[in-house]
Amino acid sequence: MAEEEFVKPSSPSSLSVELMETPEMVKSYSRNYDNNNGKHKWRKLAHQVTQHSLFNALDDGCLMHIFSFLSPIPDRYNTALVCHRWCFLACHPRLWLRVDRTIKDPPEPGVFPSIEAAITAAKPGEIILIAAGGVHITSNVPIRKPLCLVGGGELPEETTLLCSRGSDSALEFFSACKITNLTVKAELGCCLLHRSGRLFIDTCVLQCETNPLDYLSCPIVCMSSGPKKLPSPLSKALGDGVTVSRSRIEGGAKAVLTSGTLVLQNVRVIYGRSSVLFWFEVEHQ
Repeated sequence: MAEEEFVKPSSPSSLSVELMETPEMVKSYSRNYDNNNGKHKWRKLAHQVTQHSLFNALDDGCLMHIFSFLSPIPDRYNTALVCHRWCFLACHPRLWLRVDRTIKDPPEPGVFPSIEAAITAAKPGEIILIAAGGVHITSNVPIRKPLCLVGGGELPEETTLLCSRGSDSALEFFSACKITNLTVKAELGCCLLHRSGRLFIDTCVLQCETNPLDYLSCPIVCMSSGPKKLPSPLSKALGDGVTVSRSRIEGGAKAVLTSGTLVLQNVRVIYGRSSVLFWFEVEHQ
């Protein structure tokens, strides 16, 4: 019988650091879950029980029930790093909040028809998995607690958030958060409005619609008025700012509009055949 592969859990120093890696874990599971028939495509791992762990002798349902009492970050995240079976159970869709705009009947617990409803119901540190397909209308939605928003598609273009004309932004951030694998479009205004906390933007597409008032549009507006930059490495964990990686930014007068002592730093660009990918940070001087 093949032994399970064990990985030593990390011990990050803060919630915002944990948010940097969690979405890849959830997105990987979402690609292996069949929402049509509710049956996972992974082979069952319940029979792979090590001889030295009585805890692993519990069945999948019992373990999943135990994991449901853990806080999503960092406890449930670290649980998923123990072995393949625990990763499968800790990443089960029943343990994460989901947004599905096609829901008409009363949804099952943890499933919401809109992003705003999911954010309101979420606990600090939870991960919200947004279903791919269609357009999610999202206008001036405030996020005041640490959360992670993950697109459920294979590519960012498969999960789109649209900020309609007349709104300031799609999402407004007041706390440490991360968004990944999402496309955010704004007809006029900005895609993301950052006011405080550390915001991570990874593998996203931020797009301002082309129109005669382009000079009024910016994909990212950063208005943080918090303390100046903290000594490294605390700045990325605790300080106010924005970190962008592997993301496309299109349209608008400029990619980022800052205020006060905030400045654009560490800019890197990779030019591809059909797109341009950006890496940069916005920090206090």
